[in-house]
Order: sequence, then C-alpha cells, then structure tokens
Amino acid sequence: MEHESSAPDFWSDNERAQKLLRERAEIAEQLGNIDSLGAALEYAAELMELFADPDAAEFQSECEQELAKAEALMEQIELQRMLSGEHDSSDAILEINSGAGGTEAQDWGEMLLRMYLRWADKKGFKTDILSIQPGEEAGIKNASVLIQGSNAFGYLRSERGVHRLVRISPFDSNARRHTSFASVSTMPDLDDDVEVDINEDDLRIDTYRSSGAGGQHVNKTDSAVRITHIPTGIIVACQTDRSQHKNKAVAMRMLKAKMYELEKEKKAAEMAQIAGERKKIDFGSQIRSYVMQPYQMVKDLRTGEETGDVQSVMDGSIDRFIRAYLMSDEFNF
Repeated sequence: MEHESSAPDFWSDNERAQKLLRERAEIAEQLGNIDSLGAALEYAAELMELFADPDAAEFQSECEQELAKAEALMEQIELQRMLSGEHDSSDAILEINSGAGGTEAQDWGEMLLRMYLRWADKKGFKTDILSIQPGEEAGIKNASVLIQGSNAFGYLRSERGVHRLVRISPFDSNARRHTSFASVSTMPDLDDDVEVDINEDDLRIDTYRSSGAGGQHVNKTDSAVRITHIPTGIIVACQTDRSQHKNKAVAMRMLKAKMYELEKEKKAAEMAQIAGERKKIDFGSQIRSYVMQPYQMVKDLRTGEETGDVQSVMDGSIDRFIRAYLMSDEFNF
C-alpha cells in the first residue's frame, strides 16, 4: 500500500485513492496496537522481575500501570477483531422511523437522531442527513443519515431494532407516563465493487420539494428524489443536495444497500432453517429500553448491559452498549 500510494498516478482516481489510504490507516492502527501491546507486556514483565526483589517494592505501582495499559490495548485489539465482517469497515446509512403514537413517538425519533449524531461527532465521524420528514407538531417521522468513518457500519449494526422510551410526556397536560417506540436500521454504504442486480423497470422514481427545518442539511428545492422498488416495496429518498442528479445517485446507493441487506437476511433465515436453529432472526425486535421516569436507566435487553446515566447516553455515549453487543455470544451467531 505504501508503494502503491507513492506512484505518480496515484491520485488519478481520487475515489480509489481515498479508499486505499483509509484501508492503509486502519491496518496501520491495528499493527500499531499490536506493537504497543507487545511493548507494554515486555516492560511489565521486566518490572515484575524487579518487583520480585524485596528491595524494589517501588516498582509495584508502575508495573500495575503497565498491565492496565496492556489490558486496555488488548480490549481494543479484541474489539477490532470483532469488526472484521465483510462490510464492517464501510460507512453506514442509518435510518430512524418513529412508531405509532403521534407527537410523543416522533419526538422520541428526533431524540434518537440527536443521540446518533452526537455519537458520530464524538468519534470524529462525518455525518450527512440524506432525508428527513418532520412531525406535524414536533420531532420527526423518519430520517436517513450517512455516517462516514472507520468501521461505522461495524459499530452501528449493533443498533438495529426497536428502541423503547418510558418518560413523563412533555406533550401530556396531565403529566402521565408514556411509552414510545422507534425503529433503527443500518446498512453499509456499498462501493461499486459490490454487485446488486437492480432492474430499472422495477423502479418508480418521484421528485418532490425537500421538507424539513432547513439549515445546512436540507435544501428547500424541487430536487428531492424518492425511489420505490416495486417488487419488494422498498422506498428510499434523498434530499441532501441541490442537484437532483446527485440526490438520485445517493438514493440508488441506499437502495442498493437495502437490497443487499434484504438478500443477506433471506440467506441467514434459510441457513437457520436448514441447521434447525431456534434463535429468532428478527431485526425489528425490541433491543433497548430508555427509562427516564419513575427511575433512570438504559438497558440493552440482548446483553444485559445497563447504566443509570441516561443523559450521558442521550448525549451520544453509547459505546458501552455497542461493545457489549459485539463481544456477546449473540454476535457469533
């Protein structure tokens, strides 16, 4: 990769060059972590030999620090190993759909959108809202976001499913407790190397005026594009750009990703049936509860991971849940 990136014509294909540089950076990070782990363990071993000497007790604290450093590096390497799926290194397309419940559910959808945007910002990832449909009074009915960063899809596939909120509704004059639901789905942003057969005759393409609150993400023009894949009923939309042509291209990428994921789910279901697997394959099942009243707790129902710091989670601190899922036995299935 180093040799290839130093070639005179390396930047003649800008997209390919950026892809190679990102892959090189990911591999360099992995190798760097392994080298650092080896060095930390070697130094800790030397300190342990010194600590064996009764006259060198002062080395105990330093030895413990090196072992803690090695443990943290080992956890990072272990997590990287679990992010070795076919498209884990890809960018991600995340979709949020508010459930039944009107304004309360739509507000919950917007809260989730904010949570994921803040998580991405903490990671240093780039985000781009591809489409958004606001609620009648507050919140959103649905939204699609492109999240670009190392292993974005690998992390976010742990978020697929229904997210449940329990709180005292700010929209209820009687201050009653409400339960709201919103579904989250994620897909890899596939590159051109992945082939998905899409027949143009199966598509219905509509253009419309962009909706939303405006601002840097949403343009109020007639350039928004909605594509419906008639045989499957899959619908994708993009309104992020002023160019109808660019929005159509992004919508086609979204459709390609959804078709690919649909095919993967079908194959997984077939394999489970052949193998007699009893686990239910259902990305629409409830995965996490966010309780704000009468007590405070966020709990992942798949792994048992939980925290009482609800505000921190809503501000994007969800890595503990992502890691627990990736390291769980369920992931191995």
